[in-house]
Amino acid sequence: MKEAVIAALALVLGASCIARADQVIVLNSDEASYSVLSRGLRTEVNRLPIGREPHHLIPTPDGKELLIASTITNELVALDIVTGERKRTIRGIIDAYQLGFSPDGKWFVAAAYRLDHVDIYRYDGDFKLAGRIFIDGLPSHMAFDSESKTVFVTLQQSGKVVAFDLETQLIKWNTEIGKAPAGIVMLPDGKRLLVALTGEDSIVTMDPKDGSVIGRLKTGRGAHNFWPKGDGRHWFLSNRVEGTVTLIDTQQMQVVATVRIPGGPDCMDITPDGKELWVTQRFLRRVAIVDLATMKVSGSIPTGKSPHGVFILKAPALTPSPVRAASNEPAPK
Repeated sequence: MKEAVIAALALVLGASCIARADQVIVLNSDEASYSVLSRGLRTEVNRLPIGREPHHLIPTPDGKELLIASTITNELVALDIVTGERKRTIRGIIDAYQLGFSPDGKWFVAAAYRLDHVDIYRYDGDFKLAGRIFIDGLPSHMAFDSESKTVFVTLQQSGKVVAFDLETQLIKWNTEIGKAPAGIVMLPDGKRLLVALTGEDSIVTMDPKDGSVIGRLKTGRGAHNFWPKGDGRHWFLSNRVEGTVTLIDTQQMQVVATVRIPGGPDCMDITPDGKELWVTQRFLRRVAIVDLATMKVSGSIPTGKSPHGVFILKAPALTPSPVRAASNEPAPK
């Protein structure tokens, strides 16, 4: 059986650029590496070194590169977004824990979680630092308004959300909302921010104009990070302590589905066909695969230590080999 799996892997890895686009990139934040997984075979096909403490990753506005942030080595590593091949290294991006591009692609923001500052860059393919704002409280996740004028940043330690003007780098408002706010999203209507409280069991709704809290929804302990389903209405939310992912209807503001994913579910991505949700399991060194038609875990793949960010290269998956990889098993319970 092992020989058959290796032979199948060799066929995948020896195929064309389209075959390489079958890959999923997973950052192993406590191992200074990233895993390359095969969607078709559902197994790790490579593990490559990268800086230290890679946590998050983001595509560039032109859709050509995938940027991986190495916080301790103060750099971004750019991969080809189709093939996963390394293209360049951008140095001098200090302690880039979380990354974000404004909707118009003209601003790049890096949250320095360890060093307590938020860096705002003008972006035109190169990174030009416009301002560095030192702010206590462990800046964590971010969201932007649709007009690309404001970035909203959660501060996990101080329990606040702060709004920065991108052009002036001045603070617009700074609101305390609860324990350890992390994931934050701007809804398509532009009138509501959703913020996950990792130190509690809920998300809160905020008015982006003034930072006022206008609603609250209980989801699960350790509410942490969001991912859009893709219909503009529903968002997935990982509840890291509860060990679940909930699906939230943001029009009705209610939980409409829940799937159990043990081991600290964290970052997520959806396959291009919209059929699967891939979720990193921080405490199990694995990535879970959720069948969205049934909302059940259909597999779980081993990775490196403390898998965090995940990104599915955007090309159709290969047809799975009839030989199943040994790691294609349900998540541990």
